[in-house]
Amino acid sequence: MNDPNPTPDAPATPAPAEPHPHAVLELERFLPYRLSVLSNRVSQTIAHLYDQRFGLAITEWRIMAVLGRFSGLSAGEVAERTAMDKVAVSRAVAKLLERGLIMRDTHGDDRRRSVLALSEVGYSVYDEVAPMTLECERRLLSELSPEETRQLSQLIDKLSDGVAHMTGSTPWKQPE
Repeated sequence: MNDPNPTPDAPATPAPAEPHPHAVLELERFLPYRLSVLSNRVSQTIAHLYDQRFGLAITEWRIMAVLGRFSGLSAGEVAERTAMDKVAVSRAVAKLLERGLIMRDTHGDDRRRSVLALSEVGYSVYDEVAPMTLECERRLLSELSPEETRQLSQLIDKLSDGVAHMTGSTPWKQPE
């Protein structure tokens, strides 16, 4: 008679392997994940420099960087240009205003619309941080040949166009 409770030293028969019922996502090979991880690592490396020196968070510096190039934008326009969450931009704008690094004014033609600009203090910080970030970029890109750097820029533009096509948004292009 077969014993329904085999002894502990009896070999167990493995269950037959069943096909995995779920899709497999190799996250470490998934392009959006890889781009995000790379972006986070680069941003955090650079952010460490300006955070130590000026106490700026990544979101705050990105707002300052955009306003350093495009003064007179609304908070919504800053959020759109940086692809950052509007709430995060709003919080960072409040901190920058409190610290006197940016100013808020009303748009000349539309008194209901507020626009942002770097203050004099903000420009002095910007003038120190921008070269630091550009040096980090230079060091990062030094791993690539000039041709690879050009190709990378073209590929990023192409991917940006693809995302814009998928979402119906306007692609961001690096100025030439």
